[in-house]
Amino acid sequence: MVAAILAGGRGARLGKLTLKTPKPLLELAGKTIIERQILFLKRNGFKKIWMLSGYLGDQIEKNIGYGEKYGLKINHIIEKSPLGTAGTLKNLESLIRGDFLIISGDLALDIDLKSLISFHKKMGGVATIVSHPSDHPLDSDLINVDKHDKVSYFNLRKTKVQPKNLIYRNLTCASVFVFSVQIFKFIKKFEISDIEKDLFPKIIKSRSAIYAYKTAEYIKDVGTKKRLGEANKDILSGKVERLNKKFKRPAIFLDRDGVINKEVDELTSIGDLKLIPYSAQAIRRINNTDYLVIVITNQASIAKGFITDEYLRTIHNKLETLLGRQHAKLDAIYYCPHHPKKGFKGEISSLKKRCLCRKPQAGMIKKAVKEFNIDLKKSYFIGDSTIDVQTAKNAGIKFIGVSTGYGVRDNKYKISNRVNVKKNLFEAVSTILHT
Repeated sequence: MVAAILAGGRGARLGKLTLKTPKPLLELAGKTIIERQILFLKRNGFKKIWMLSGYLGDQIEKNIGYGEKYGLKINHIIEKSPLGTAGTLKNLESLIRGDFLIISGDLALDIDLKSLISFHKKMGGVATIVSHPSDHPLDSDLINVDKHDKVSYFNLRKTKVQPKNLIYRNLTCASVFVFSVQIFKFIKKFEISDIEKDLFPKIIKSRSAIYAYKTAEYIKDVGTKKRLGEANKDILSGKVERLNKKFKRPAIFLDRDGVINKEVDELTSIGDLKLIPYSAQAIRRINNTDYLVIVITNQASIAKGFITDEYLRTIHNKLETLLGRQHAKLDAIYYCPHHPKKGFKGEISSLKKRCLCRKPQAGMIKKAVKEFNIDLKKSYFIGDSTIDVQTAKNAGIKFIGVSTGYGVRDNKYKISNRVNVKKNLFEAVSTILHT
């Protein structure tokens, strides 16, 4: 597969730093941004790269050459007039024969490209977008996907920040894509167009498929001085490499009701979802570590016919919205829609069964382990019920209870009196982080 790097941006947010130096040539932990991207692609087996530049592109060409010093081939296309992130891709139409990778030239990243490309080939869409939750979703373009990870629409910012009343899925575009050659038929030659704002809506309107590849790996836009400094620190600390999916990571699994949001029996109305005080702060603390934050929740209301799967996703969107407003994010939410008992009016018969995902079974945790390469030996489960205690036991991970919700006093399962129960999620997280 061939890769292309979009290196034509002006870098206005970086002020004086890019007056005489193109953004991709700024230093990042001892190397230029673009050199780090080239070496990243080389580590992942790429042998040919197209460099699509514009502003001060001659400097980029002179600095990195044609790939000899990296042991691969680099071709340069320098635009005289900017055509936008999508418009510039049209230059590749006659030069590429198969699927190709696109990376924005202002990213610090280290992700498992083998897993991404495998996903793209499996789904068979026109495009695959690398996506991830953000701790600043209100100033990001947001993606909505269905349960099959197919992109249904975009919440593109019309101003600097999203509307305050927007309920959204906290899933942002990471500016890394895999495209099939079919992408070129949606781009007009010599027309200025943007990938997110122009190209993707056109593809969705045509009913062609775009899929979102969700990841918790390190991808950071370094287009501001602050983010450039943060990425510099993260590279030097080893964090960027550690978060690559090929390395195991610990996780803190959370029950939903009674732990993050207030306990409501059969929560079936979006209006009843309210955060427990300090839960967002607790999750934000986890986000600042190498731990993943993954919600594991039973949602039998779907099987009982009380709510639809689609409406549950809307409730979860609100949960992510409330957390996002306080700069906290969830890496994933897993839910079990099944229920073993029959007799509910309007129940969904196909979901009325005993399964391996409904807590206290460990099916949802096992699925997360497979998808995120989780180190269970270093992981924890925080919950408010004896069902959660038993789930942690079945999964072989450590458990910490909280006094909110059922307070681990529901007596559905017999447990040891030695269970560690903290006041709330914030105190439970502080115990794990030893602070």
